[in-house]
Amino acid sequence: MHNLSPQGAGETTSVGAGGHREPVQPGVVGIALAAVLTFALAQGSWQWFATYIGVTLLVVVLSSYRPPTVMPDLRFSYVQDLTAYSLVVGLCAAVALAPMMQRWAWLFPMAGTRKQCIRLGTFESLRTQASLANLASRDRTALANAQVVHRHDAIADCLASTTTLWLPVYGAGAALLTGLGAWAFGRARQGRRTAAGSPSAQTGQGKPP
Repeated sequence: MHNLSPQGAGETTSVGAGGHREPVQPGVVGIALAAVLTFALAQGSWQWFATYIGVTLLVVVLSSYRPPTVMPDLRFSYVQDLTAYSLVVGLCAAVALAPMMQRWAWLFPMAGTRKQCIRLGTFESLRTQASLANLASRDRTALANAQVVHRHDAIADCLASTTTLWLPVYGAGAALLTGLGAWAFGRARQGRRTAAGSPSAQTGQGKPP
């Protein structure tokens, strides 16, 4: 019986004459679905809880599931598994970065869009003032607070919408970096194993010092 637990994710299972392939990792699929639900159900401004969810999912993926092992006889299967693993990591990273991208201009530079969102906030403040004009004679402080709240919400929603549009680019970039890193690490590990199992290395081990 093959071990399909996360800890045994690095083990291989036979698939016939074609060689060996990594066992299915249903946990990774579940994590991907959780990230997709977080992305799909997010409405309005991105909150910091999304960062908590994204970081938690990233920790689970990176600590419990190993990237696929490089297998020359199953190149298509390796590419397929590596692509799935990298996309899940990229999706979780995008969810974690969303609130930061919305709030930090250095991480997500979009000067033109930010200015437009500020103008939208100003318009919303004026519209609030016009709709609550009868409140000005009663409580100017309450009217000012209402304008500030509506302006803040309008700017946050505008920036969140733009952030959501660009999140796939950041997620794809994170997936690409993950895939390249996992491939380079797998190649290096395979090279060390090949060198350790070469006839010259085995012969050298039998010689006296």
